[in-house]
Amino acid sequence: MSNRAVLEVIALDERDAVAAQAGGADRLELVTDMAADGLSPSRTGFTAIRAAVDIPLRVMLRLADGFAAGDPGQIDALVARASELREAGADEFVLGFLTPHGDPDLVAVERLIAVLDGCRWTFHRAIDRAADRDALRKQLADLPGLDTYLTAGAPTGVDDGLPVLKAEAARAASGEPGYEPQILVGGGLRLDHLPDLRATGLTTFHIGGAARPQGWTRPVSPEAVRAWRDALDA
Repeated sequence: MSNRAVLEVIALDERDAVAAQAGGADRLELVTDMAADGLSPSRTGFTAIRAAVDIPLRVMLRLADGFAAGDPGQIDALVARASELREAGADEFVLGFLTPHGDPDLVAVERLIAVLDGCRWTFHRAIDRAADRDALRKQLADLPGLDTYLTAGAPTGVDDGLPVLKAEAARAASGEPGYEPQILVGGGLRLDHLPDLRATGLTTFHIGGAARPQGWTRPVSPEAVRAWRDALDA
């Protein structure tokens, strides 16, 4: 299993979750409201999905569109939601916030991970909007639980980010500090990107729209997920 590629699929509800697992997803990212690029599910939504499938779930912590955590009241609300989800049994999370200058918002991130209490988490595509990706990685390197970066390598998607993804994979392979977390490739990812990315040694992939050939208003297609699973296993 160790070198088997990991496929993470976005799920909005239990129907998506069941379809994604049936298609061969290894893990789900749970979000609501893709019009706002993916916000936190409710406790009820999480509980329904947790009861429907038995694969790992990474739960989004984000209450508004964009990569800012918001004012103190908004951060309080986010911490409260994280606590609720944690109490409901969520044990893996996705988060990521930047300051207006494009630095990691350490105040918001550290407040959240304090209530996550050692759970594993992904720093999501906020890294693709950071002023300095390398500096961000170094600043977050010692935070407990951080084991993954979800990244396309560029704000505009994998097509433009391929050189960055390859360079970061090489830095990870060399053991450079700050590059220990898994690189989870996602954001405009297509099947035709996979051979190039796999050749670089990347093994963890994230899809959203690609699992829904009929668009975000329709549920996950198990057949679409299976096509990705088969491509990764080939």
